[in-house]
Amino acid sequence: MGGAIVAAIVVVMLTIFSYSQMISNQKARNERLTVEITELEKSIAEIDGLERQKERLLARMEIIDQLQKSRPEIVHLFDEMVRQLPEGVYLTGLRQTGRTVEVRGVAQSSTRVSALMRQIDASDWLGDPEVERVETRQSGASRKAEFVVYLKQTSEDSEMEEME
Repeated sequence: MGGAIVAAIVVVMLTIFSYSQMISNQKARNERLTVEITELEKSIAEIDGLERQKERLLARMEIIDQLQKSRPEIVHLFDEMVRQLPEGVYLTGLRQTGRTVEVRGVAQSSTRVSALMRQIDASDWLGDPEVERVETRQSGASRKAEFVVYLKQTSEDSEMEEME
């Protein structure tokens, strides 16, 4: 009977030792997984940062591409303004905001401003002229019409977008 008790105690001790080993192995695996998870979270944060940087770079590239495409438009604007400017009309200022162009100038008469608007309306690169003001002023023996006209700069790209 003493041998059975000793055998039972040995079996219980071996079982406890076995379970203890299994628990410590599982704890070691859990710690390793925790370390790996921490490293993966760092990697994910780094990847997110790289993704944001990539998006910013792509946005910059898009802006640069748009600027490259619009480079010839300013040449067309100035060329077209010179071509459409009737005799007796002199420009004193030109300001562009987006596709809208503000034209300030002086004309010999208000009919010359009307001629400018008709020529702008007939242009392929300019359109939608709107008069903000025309003021006729006496300057010595002659009269001058100071004007402000707004117009839209058009291009082949914007015409294609309107068709779609």
